[in-house]
Amino acid sequence: MGISASKRLEALTGYAFAEVDKKVAELRAQGVDIIDFGVGDPSEPTPKIVRRALKVAVDEHAEGGYPSYIGSPAYRSAISDWMKGRFGVSLDADREICASIGSKEAIFNFPEAFLDPGDIVIAPNPGYPPYTRGTQFAEGRLHYYDLRAENGFLPDLASIPEDVAKKAKILWINYPNNPTGAVASPDFFKHAADYCSKRGIILASDEAYTENYYGAKPHSALEFAREGVVAFQSLSKRSCMTGYRVGWVAGDEGIVSAFKKLKTNIDSGTPTFIQEAAVAALSDESHVQELRDLYRQKRDIMVEAFTSIGLAECRPAATLYIWQRVPQGVKSVDFAKMLLDPEIAVVATPGNWISEDGPQGNPGEGFVRFALVPTVERCREAAEKIAGRLPSLLG
Repeated sequence: MGISASKRLEALTGYAFAEVDKKVAELRAQGVDIIDFGVGDPSEPTPKIVRRALKVAVDEHAEGGYPSYIGSPAYRSAISDWMKGRFGVSLDADREICASIGSKEAIFNFPEAFLDPGDIVIAPNPGYPPYTRGTQFAEGRLHYYDLRAENGFLPDLASIPEDVAKKAKILWINYPNNPTGAVASPDFFKHAADYCSKRGIILASDEAYTENYYGAKPHSALEFAREGVVAFQSLSKRSCMTGYRVGWVAGDEGIVSAFKKLKTNIDSGTPTFIQEAAVAALSDESHVQELRDLYRQKRDIMVEAFTSIGLAECRPAATLYIWQRVPQGVKSVDFAKMLLDPEIAVVATPGNWISEDGPQGNPGEGFVRFALVPTVERCREAAEKIAGRLPSLLG
């Protein structure tokens, strides 16, 4: 029976992080003790306050049936309260907030609500793959802006051709940024909102890492504009809830309304008992600070190992990633392969795996991404191995 996949699916390359998982599995099958910095899945347990709330809610909703597509009133109210307290942004819980199954499904599906075939989406390069994949499945066209060190890993919006901007429907930004760890200033957010407003472009702000910071608190795009702006949030990294699949979309009422209509036709709601666990997570900031302190410790252990052997100082201001520059003349993939030497056995993601080739080359080339997800003890072990073995491999 001749069954073939769709042309859209066939056109996709492998999902970068799935490729990382595959390589890790191969090495473990060979008996190698791997320290995995490849995929950003925290190893710390979900906080007790969240787990306790979940256990209670499972029994309370034993006969709860299907959850609300857009989120329970209690969950949306908790989001509204948290956004007001954290960013000073007042959101109507009924009209300007919609629950989501984490942020990945929301980001991937979002273009379906606004793109007609051939419409343009402007996205960062490197960037979270669903910006690209969602555009492709919605039959849109992509225009990338490169994130480069010389520009502080911020987009140069002036470099986007005006004929592209006039046809664009969505501009994706992501600060604090995955993978670079860069943080955007208020001036940048104002500039981006103004740029999009003048051209009728939706400013879509992926804010999944706003709570993973080491200095000044990062901002939300919604602090600087509401009309035409939408923010995507998740509790995955803030509260170690990757497996819970819970987040939200918030902002411009018209945009959120369209997303709600899309969501009710595409997927389902996050289970109500998980939403109640999320309410508990949003009510507590102590565990978030504890996680920040933990990631700072991991960050510093790894950065000190890299700098001790002469690698560039690449200490991130936020996120749980290090966007480490590799030595001059060494390819990202080759550097990542060196780290897989059995005497090091560290997994990192080559920067060009999560970036696209462009007219000026691949902006991820020359970098590798380390996700600070192993325990502190394993980070120390990795740092010792890197400092002890890598210099000899680099020659």
